[in-house]
Amino acid sequence: MTRYRPRTLALELVMAAVALAVAFPLYVLVNLAVRPPSDTSSPIRPTASPTLENFTAAWRQGGLGGALANSVLVTVCSVVVVLAVSSFAAYPLARVTARWSRSVFLLIMLGLVLPFQLGALPLYQTMRDLGLLGSPWALVLFYSGLQVPFTTFLYTGFLRTLPRDFEDAALIDGCTPAQGFRHVVLPMLRPVTVTALVLNTVAVWNDFFTPLLYLSGSAQQTMPVAIAGFVGQYVTDWPLVFAALVISIVPVLAVYFALQRSIISGFAGGLKG
Repeated sequence: MTRYRPRTLALELVMAAVALAVAFPLYVLVNLAVRPPSDTSSPIRPTASPTLENFTAAWRQGGLGGALANSVLVTVCSVVVVLAVSSFAAYPLARVTARWSRSVFLLIMLGLVLPFQLGALPLYQTMRDLGLLGSPWALVLFYSGLQVPFTTFLYTGFLRTLPRDFEDAALIDGCTPAQGFRHVVLPMLRPVTVTALVLNTVAVWNDFFTPLLYLSGSAQQTMPVAIAGFVGQYVTDWPLVFAALVISIVPVLAVYFALQRSIISGFAGGLKG
């Protein structure tokens, strides 16, 4: 049996402190989300008369139904495109040893160095010429290009750690390179795929600047932009703001809890690879 040592106690205390540090902001968020507007007491103090009317008012006044649908559409489509393009692009970059492979990889990595704000104006003009301003598909196109360099970097680094024995065996058995990638390599990419899925989903879902830029002046909006609409210059209804934040968090938490085991194991495996 493992003996309970002072080091174990110290680690447990550190973990408890970290858990409290993470849980405290969540407590404040939920506490204020169920607080009546007339209650102006400290945010730390538990709400004496909690109410769910803030959620109804936030949903109705902020048009969160349409904003939530747009956020889901943009996030799902963008992440699917990014994962598909990045995985297919990373395979030859990791397996081909020709000089052009390294040059193309370095060219793609420029997307990690150059800030996208430098191209904000040309991209805006391009979206305008394409007639995509005010449409969620402008965001899908933008995120699909923005997130590909980072995701390709993850896939390429992971592929370089995988042995080629299984691929060579598939080629000997008559598989084409495309078939070998689909049936042999792609299943082995599950850890890094889950890692990329989580990172890209959080980045796209929480982005505020890009939807504000491309959807400005239209009835279309995403959750961060809709929540920002509750904050005014002179008057801010904070209970509605926090209620809207809770509504925005619920879909992400639902997906996380549904895929918790796969996400944790995949994220750990992706980082290890």
